[in-house]
Amino acid sequence: MKEFKSYREIVYRIIGAAMNVHSVMNNGLLEPLYQEALSIELGENGIANEREKELRCYYKNHLLEKTYKVDILVGDIILELKSVQEILPEHRAQLFNYMRLTKSPIGLLINFGNKSLQGERYGYIEEINECVLLDKNMKILDYE
Repeated sequence: MKEFKSYREIVYRIIGAAMNVHSVMNNGLLEPLYQEALSIELGENGIANEREKELRCYYKNHLLEKTYKVDILVGDIILELKSVQEILPEHRAQLFNYMRLTKSPIGLLINFGNKSLQGERYGYIEEINECVLLDKNMKILDYE
C-alpha cells in the first residue's frame, strides 16, 4: 500500500501557515484573499509555492491538452482552498478529481470559512485510482 509519511513535515508546516493566516484574517473573507495571504505566509516560512499554477492532466496515461489551475501548489502537493460554512462532498470530489487528473500524491482541502480553520489531508493511490483520507501522521484512515 502507498506510503505518505514522507510528506508529514511539509504538510504540518503548510497547515501551520494556514492557521497563521486564519488567526490574522479570521473567517468570512473571499477565497482569493486567503489564497494570496497563504502564499505570502508560506514564502515567509521558506516554503516555495506557486499560486494558480497550471497543471497537466491525464486520461488513461494520455496527456490532455486542457490544464487545471491549482489554487496553490507546494512541490507536488495540491492545496484546494475554500471559504465556506462547511466542507461539502462536492468540495472533496473536486479535489479528488484534480488529484486523479494530475496524478498528484497529496491534496489538502483547507477551509477558512469557519471560526476554526478546517483542514483535510488526502493521498492519491494511482494503482487503484483512489483518493484516501489521511490522519495527521499521514497514515491512511477508513480504507478497506
